[in-house]
Amino acid sequence: MARPGFRLAVFATVLALVVVLLGAYTRLTHAGLGCPDWPGCYGFISVPKSDAQLAHAELHYPEHPVEAAKGWAEMVHRYFAGTLALVIALLAFQALRGHARDGRPYRLPVLLLAVVLAQAAFGMWTVTLKLWPQVVTAHLLGGFTTLSLLLLLSLRLSRAFAPLPKLPLSLRRLAALALLVVTGQIALGGWVSANYAAVACIDLPTCHGQWWPAADFSNGFHLTQHVGPNYLGGQLDSDARTAIHMSHRLGALAVTVVLLLLGWKLHRHGLKTLARLVLLALALQVGLGISNVLLHLPLAVAVAHNAGGALLLLTMVLVNYRIRVVDKVRVGLGWRLRPIAQMGVSQLVRHDAWRRF
Repeated sequence: MARPGFRLAVFATVLALVVVLLGAYTRLTHAGLGCPDWPGCYGFISVPKSDAQLAHAELHYPEHPVEAAKGWAEMVHRYFAGTLALVIALLAFQALRGHARDGRPYRLPVLLLAVVLAQAAFGMWTVTLKLWPQVVTAHLLGGFTTLSLLLLLSLRLSRAFAPLPKLPLSLRRLAALALLVVTGQIALGGWVSANYAAVACIDLPTCHGQWWPAADFSNGFHLTQHVGPNYLGGQLDSDARTAIHMSHRLGALAVTVVLLLLGWKLHRHGLKTLARLVLLALALQVGLGISNVLLHLPLAVAVAHNAGGALLLLTMVLVNYRIRVVDKVRVGLGWRLRPIAQMGVSQLVRHDAWRRF
């Protein structure tokens, strides 16, 4: 039976995925500045519609004419993000209140609340700093972090997974490496999106007909770009965008190699379902990435590619959780090897666990 808060955590996880995809849609439709202010839209809680509201918008934001479609894309994203923040706040409140009563985890919900508050700040800076690539990328990573932590919380509250037999340290290290490279690739993808470099190369496997085209990595990854210009549409030249795009391709190769190895090792240790899930998520994401290039970034495929990245990250979270070390479980200020109900008398005496209650 699941622990209290499980259903709300699952709902929050699904909602976080929707928020991530709405954010991707907003970026891909160039609607990041659909509302030039924050948290409202031209000073209203929704996109201006009446003649009086439109006149107000024109007076106070003459450089940003109202585009209803882009405004609504941005505001719907904000509405869903605000709802998610409220749900996470409720999770944290319930966890703090119920920790003493039923022992439910509370640190993770509190961490989630801190992350979502930081996300709100990044959402504001995304608008006020006019899509500064550093902030846009950080905002995207914050969304994926929120999604991952919510899945982890759902797994912890589910009680659905029994501890696995002890697995080799090499497998756990490989799974941790896979999580790291997937996270790095998502960060690269965010940098590609923030600098509008997705169509910098429109052929495969070459780029501009060359295996290694002219690329300006120093400007492509110049992380101290000054704040000020409007970054809608990007400010980098062709060679800098090519450098970003090629880096993302190389990252995709690294992810493919590591995840193929992880899938093989999981299968070798009898974890066939996890192995299939890893390989399926990898194949889907690689296929969507190739389609983005060959079809010149169609909106539906581009949004699906973001969903594929989320699925790949969640798969890595699941794998690492599933094969985690369960020898140690926190109890009060001490550590014990496993719940007392699962330990024999000889183990209790040997590990001195009974003294820590």
